Amino acid sequence: MRPSTDPVGSGVDGPVNVDLNGLGLSSPVVVASGVLPMDGEVWSSMEGVGLICTKGITLEPRAGNRGERLVETPSGLLNSIGLENPGIDRFLEAILPDLLRSRRSLGLNVAFSSLGELEELIGRIGDRAASVEVLELNLSCPNVDREGAVWGESPERTFEAVRLARSLWPRSVWAKLTPQAPDVAAVARAAEEAGAHCLVVANTWLGAEVDLEAGAPVFKRVVAGLSGPALLPLTLRLLFQLYPKVSVPLVACGGICSPQDALKAIMAGASAVQVGTQLFRDPGCCGEILEGIRSFLDSRELSVSRLVGCAHRASR
Repeated sequence: MRPSTDPVGSGVDGPVNVDLNGLGLSSPVVVASGVLPMDGEVWSSMEGVGLICTKGITLEPRAGNRGERLVETPSGLLNSIGLENPGIDRFLEAILPDLLRSRRSLGLNVAFSSLGELEELIGRIGDRAASVEVLELNLSCPNVDREGAVWGESPERTFEAVRLARSLWPRSVWAKLTPQAPDVAAVARAAEEAGAHCLVVANTWLGAEVDLEAGAPVFKRVVAGLSGPALLPLTLRLLFQLYPKVSVPLVACGGICSPQDALKAIMAGASAVQVGTQLFRDPGCCGEILEGIRSFLDSRELSVSRLVGCAHRASR
């Protein structure tokens, strides 16, 4: 249980600096996985960010899903990319050096189909881990060992994956939760017990679309991941649900498009926020979000650390 009088990150210098369980960032704004191209020049141009997460990397290269991949909704975006990526070896040799030249703090998002894959993936990273601040576990990929179940839907499988990562990875481990879990709180507690430094709340929500002319699903896999502004109330609900039940920092992800959105998430229990879909609309939004947060805090002589979870304390 989180002590209500001991806000996350207390003692961090600077109003917008955050301490995520030992990882200090100059900004609570993080770029979510799957949005930015893995290009050092693009990363260098990002303003206002404390950390940038890579697209999901797997052990072997993946071509991604066939057919339609992106469909806009009235208030968001459906995607069915299918973890298209060059694989860990190509990433380490040809992409990581370029990203490091951007001098941005880096979170490596990894996806896996078995514990064996996760172990080998981390093993191949080897001493390169020293240049990566965060290993972000994508717990929403198919688990072929258990008949296609999703890792993050099971507290037991979540515990196994996080515990293995902690035993092999020398730095911060984040567990990116899936909102599809029947009991998200149980999964969050399992990730914490296994040693996760932070919990990302959460990955995309499942949605679908229909082609009226064809009378068929738009996506070959029928379902796709929904992101964008429509998710903010759902993200806030998860934060209100999880903040009292775990003691590790929460990182809000889903619907963060403005400084007001970020501040709401922080008040609901997030120590940092991930920005994703909004970058397609406004590539400079991270800097604007940080400045909005800073202005709000300065006008009240507050810091992010003092604001985390205040909505819970006010409701008592």
